[in-house]
Amino acid sequence: MAHAHARRLVGGIIRDIGHECANRGQDVAETLAAFMVKAVVLDPRSGFDVGRSLTQQDARRLTQVGARLGQGGSATNKTLFPALQLCVEKLVDEGSPALDTIKMQVYFDLNYTSRREFSEEHQRVLQARMASVSREITDRRVKSQADMEALHRKIAQYVMLCSGLGSASDINTVKEVMAALQSVFPLSELRSFMSLDKKDQEQQLKELTLIVTGICLFNKDSGKGGEGIDDVPSLLNEAIPATVGEIEKELDATRTLAWQYTAAVQRLAEPGAGGAGCPVHPDLMKQALYNVRQHEAFLRVLLADVISCAKQVESQQTNFSTRMNLLRSIVHTRTSVPISQVFPHFTALASLWCGLQEEKVLLSSLSYMVAKLRTFLTKLHLQPQALLETVLEGMEVKSDTDRLRECSGDQIDPSEFKSQEWFVPETPADSEKLQLQYKGACCYSLVENDGLFVYGNPNIGVLKHKEKYYAFSSKAAALAFASKPDQYIAQIVERARRSPELIQLLELQQHFVSVIPYSAMQSGEGLLVKPFLKSDAGTQTDTHLVESNIVKSYEWNEWELRRKAIQMANLRKKVTRSAQTNLSHMRRDNATQTYLPKDAACQTKKDSSSNVPNPLIYLAGLRGKPGPTNMIKIDLTRPVDE
Repeated sequence: MAHAHARRLVGGIIRDIGHECANRGQDVAETLAAFMVKAVVLDPRSGFDVGRSLTQQDARRLTQVGARLGQGGSATNKTLFPALQLCVEKLVDEGSPALDTIKMQVYFDLNYTSRREFSEEHQRVLQARMASVSREITDRRVKSQADMEALHRKIAQYVMLCSGLGSASDINTVKEVMAALQSVFPLSELRSFMSLDKKDQEQQLKELTLIVTGICLFNKDSGKGGEGIDDVPSLLNEAIPATVGEIEKELDATRTLAWQYTAAVQRLAEPGAGGAGCPVHPDLMKQALYNVRQHEAFLRVLLADVISCAKQVESQQTNFSTRMNLLRSIVHTRTSVPISQVFPHFTALASLWCGLQEEKVLLSSLSYMVAKLRTFLTKLHLQPQALLETVLEGMEVKSDTDRLRECSGDQIDPSEFKSQEWFVPETPADSEKLQLQYKGACCYSLVENDGLFVYGNPNIGVLKHKEKYYAFSSKAAALAFASKPDQYIAQIVERARRSPELIQLLELQQHFVSVIPYSAMQSGEGLLVKPFLKSDAGTQTDTHLVESNIVKSYEWNEWELRRKAIQMANLRKKVTRSAQTNLSHMRRDNATQTYLPKDAACQTKKDSSSNVPNPLIYLAGLRGKPGPTNMIKIDLTRPVDE
């Protein structure tokens, strides 16, 4: 059916929830409304079962909501769809720590990216920003000297914008970039540049940008300009410790709140406490505990990223200094240097400079996220005296370290359990290698202590159950969980259905297949979908019905055969050499191959000729006179040796 139709209806319902919240003075994003719909659907108290397909009754209810939406009515009418009213009530509840936690999770999931993804996005944004300037350069037609000068200035502008050397309104910086560009790309080469195709022009622009940037950075280091170029290494050296200090300070404050809320939840869970003296409901206190624990987890992730950023910056600055010193030693006092010696160093300097600028942008993004996450902390901590002093009166607030220290001596003996696999880490580094479930929280405490979030101690013993590892806050908790682990795991999932903020806090997404990260959702994707069913299936297709015999070495192109023949003829003239050292002696076989002299013969031919004089013999006196004949023979032939 109407599964696609139901998805469209759900999309309309989500938008209607947003409109209803806006009418109540709350601006709610569609992603947050979508998550709240999922949370309400997952909650067993709402009457939905996401483990089955949509029934005709569900489709009818959605169709009624869709029809009401089409008529301009409100989908949040209780008689029409009570669950939607619950979604709206949850979204407009300003005093709900659970809503603050969900908002925090949605924001973090939408805005946090890994270093690799951030680098790719940064490059994509930079290319999109430079696309219009690059198009102006490649599409321009030069007709006069003035056009050539304008195009040259446009290329300099492209270099400045792409490399971030300074502001285009700074005259001195513009002159320095123009001078550096003129030294490697004079006006006389513009004609050759314009004769290239568009792809080659864009590639040459990128190469020019790197070379000119390297020249400007070298001039700045040499004290010959660069006043308008920001000292990015110094800025990073100041910003990174400040950011680390800010996050650590924020993390300490969050931990302190978490310890106070943990102690308060424990006090309220004691028999006879009842929460009578507490101005806040115990459930709100647990929600506040989840809120600060989620804030702590996100701060740890951001702190690790900042530390990684610091290591990357240190490495890049070291390489930058090394490259600059090497370039300085090459140039020294020489007036002219071959471009083959300096251009690679200029390009490397520019690449490192761009890397430092990217780290600067990343650090700024992480700092902004730290400040933004602070706004999602539960408002209960704004009045700690009024909320916690009564509950914590006469009670010692223990830190996580104190709790771990108290139970470190009580360990599980793995030899006593033959049917289960236990690990007792010898060092903290060993426990860090194990991927503990529930972010290291104690599953037993979450179930038996009514949702109390405390970290487990790996030194007690780590239980391996179905290829997953679990830590516990005490030996008794470990033994109790080990007696019926599947039952405790099911109860954790059931608690997460009632408190959806636990799904991400405890990393329970694998138990809720329909709950996917927001970054992976498609635009307009529906939420009331059944989980993906898994099954083993196989298929086989005959790829080649007739066995083929492919000769990889076959070549049909006569020019390719000619090229290979030339290569082989060239190899026959090479000498094969081998060497043997003390280290390689008697360790491997060495072989050499030579071509023996071949039998050769040559044949020569010499054509020669000789020219002899033509005989010239004349006879006279044969006729003309009466009487006897008196013949005279005259030989005028020239001598042969003449």
